[in-house]
Amino acid sequence: MAFLYLARMKHFKFYSKEDILSLTQLRRFETKLGERIKTIKDAGNWAEELQQSAAKYVLLGIPEDIGVRANFGMGGADTAWLPFLTALLNIQSNDFFTGEEVLLAGHFDFGDIKFLIDSNAYNKEELVEAYRHAVKIIDDEVENMVKVIAAAQKIPIVIGGGHNNAYPVIKGTAKGLHKAELIPLAQINAVNLDAHADFRTTEGRHSGNAFSYASEDGFLAKYCIIGLHENYVPQSVLLDIHNDPFVDYVSYEEIFIREKKNFIQAVAHATGFTEDTYTGIELDLDAVAHALSSAATPSGISTLHARQYITFAAQDAKVAYLHICEGAAQLPDGRRDELTGKLISYLVSDFVKEHAQ
Repeated sequence: MAFLYLARMKHFKFYSKEDILSLTQLRRFETKLGERIKTIKDAGNWAEELQQSAAKYVLLGIPEDIGVRANFGMGGADTAWLPFLTALLNIQSNDFFTGEEVLLAGHFDFGDIKFLIDSNAYNKEELVEAYRHAVKIIDDEVENMVKVIAAAQKIPIVIGGGHNNAYPVIKGTAKGLHKAELIPLAQINAVNLDAHADFRTTEGRHSGNAFSYASEDGFLAKYCIIGLHENYVPQSVLLDIHNDPFVDYVSYEEIFIREKKNFIQAVAHATGFTEDTYTGIELDLDAVAHALSSAATPSGISTLHARQYITFAAQDAKVAYLHICEGAAQLPDGRRDELTGKLISYLVSDFVKEHAQ
């Protein structure tokens, strides 16, 4: 069985303990997360090894920007994984977070697909179409892996990559939880801290329609967006949301401009709306003011709000997975931010510390 899953995931690189320690700055009289975090010892037998692991959380990366480019966006979402991983592995292992709760599986590498697309002389329309076709390949491989993780009753922590990956993460988690007989139907909910709804028309896979595809295909039951920017939601999407009783939102303007709800009330609204079943926790870094992403904003939530959201959602929701996406350490136009990875490491550690309790 493990061989079948592996055959479908030719783009996944499993990490060894040596890989992890090469990124960990060892120091006398201290212990870093990289020294304590779990790994897969036998990639050919990874599904069975995962099932037997005492670790509750399985961390994997999807460093790609194919889905963003398929949505006419700026690339760069493939650059945050390594800075994040370096920051995470060098967190102190202590009573707050030992690292033994987490199994670091590895990351997907779709660089060959991107190279093949970029090396062909496509016009803009053909290029976008090629990227959208490639997103379907990513969907299949991500879904297959996440399904095995969820079926083993582990919680996937997925670091992107574009928000296109929410679709295979939702689909894979729903199928896995159903296989484990934890839910009667292969359906889960999602809450999403995001400036955008990512609920666009299902006319081809990209980073702007992960949730509409998941909903249309029956894997997403309820969906709530927190911090939606009123300036950047198309009227057609707004109508779809208003006409769907299983989709809700609290806009950024409602929280911070008109002050109809405070931030924690907005998060509580979302977790309350989705409390009837397992719920995926989504955070798009383009919601954070000045965070480097393909859709960076000068007007957004603070890093403090992002950490509070993760902490409260980990407490209050019946968590199915955590997905953090769209962050970048470098954009094609030359902009850089080495702190993006460290911010994601704070968010992941906040989640594990709070949920493990």
